[in-house]
Amino acid sequence: MIDIKRLNSHSADFWPNLEQRLAWESVSDAAVVKTVETILAEVKRRGDAAVIEYTNRYDRMQARDLRELEIPAARWREALARIPAATRGALEISVARLRAYHQHQKQETWTYTEADGTLLGQQITPLDRVGLYVPGGKAAYPSSVLMNAIPAKVAGVPEVVMVVPTPGGELNELVLAAAALTDVDRVFAIGGAQAVAALAYGTESVPRVDKIVGPGNMYVATAKRIVYGTVGIDMIAGPSEILIVCDGLTDPDWTAMDLFSQAEHDEDAQSILLCPDAAYLDAVQASIEKLLPQMERAEIIRKSLAARGALIQVRDLDEAAAVVNFISPEHLELSVADPQTLAKSIRHAGAIFMGRYTAEAVGDYCAGPNHVLPTSRTARFSSPLGVYDFQKRSSLIMCSPDGARTLGATASLLARGEGLTAHARSAEYRMGARGRDEK
Repeated sequence: MIDIKRLNSHSADFWPNLEQRLAWESVSDAAVVKTVETILAEVKRRGDAAVIEYTNRYDRMQARDLRELEIPAARWREALARIPAATRGALEISVARLRAYHQHQKQETWTYTEADGTLLGQQITPLDRVGLYVPGGKAAYPSSVLMNAIPAKVAGVPEVVMVVPTPGGELNELVLAAAALTDVDRVFAIGGAQAVAALAYGTESVPRVDKIVGPGNMYVATAKRIVYGTVGIDMIAGPSEILIVCDGLTDPDWTAMDLFSQAEHDEDAQSILLCPDAAYLDAVQASIEKLLPQMERAEIIRKSLAARGALIQVRDLDEAAAVVNFISPEHLELSVADPQTLAKSIRHAGAIFMGRYTAEAVGDYCAGPNHVLPTSRTARFSSPLGVYDFQKRSSLIMCSPDGARTLGATASLLARGEGLTAHARSAEYRMGARGRDEK
């Protein structure tokens, strides 16, 4: 029997029990922070030499020069040619779909002119250079390359610098092939906190970037948190999550496998099912028992479901929506008869997968929307990674002579009210003056 917590919204202690189930503490403890701070300081001080030292130590490498750790574009193209044709085709389909979707997110510069000739607007420009962290070794995810590099390139970022650890010198062909397909500009075989430091501060060989995106282990996440402010970051991601709302009419095997799809990530992942039908929850529990022995990562799934999973009976779908908004999940499946209507009640979710035939897994790889999503209830105030994360907005203001008079008068009054006389006089100088272009 797999121990999955059962909750019922009718219970008086439901909400505190649910909140306790959702609680997750950051994996960064004092020892991790101290180690990362040391690595960051050393890379900032010694550049390439420190990056090489830590890479050789942690990734079992024997590099003498950081230039040895830059993987040339010819090697990416070689990987693309080497992978099986069917796999390449799948990657190409995913790339095309992601590009098409993200094109819709691209923002453009806009302006408007007021009656007195004053121009206002917003200028949109891409970031100059972005760093992309891709997990390596056993956890090699070409999908991470696609999901991070494509929106950056659609945004118009001129240079994307990818870092990927290669423990023991082992290169992942799919990751390199993905780099070739997504127009990444440079790739370095480095990882960990030292790679984050190199991107954030720059070294003799690794260029300094404006923003670092991409997932990593606790050391990478901690390093990203510390360098934030020196550079931008995408987010501090917690464990993977899936929340399924079902009306009790979906094949319970489908639902069980969808719960597994996130639980197999790691023991801290969270899989939750909401349903008004207690008998359906029993059926899903039976499917879990039946299907789990078939899974390659069965022990990870078992531990994840036991530690953080839940099967929750709610009164109805309206209450399910309220619970969803409280949980604010990374991935939300609406496995119901009318998912589009139910979706209108959802305010907080990273991605919403609507209908019985929409597996969360298609969103991870090829549907089109980005799979980099807010976790740990941060969907209350955060959004999926997108083109907008790689574009900056600059306000545009150009006063006409008439605008200088009218706006100047308002600004002068407000500035003097704040006791900022220079502000006021700066505006007042222009209120009655004629510029050289008017003479």
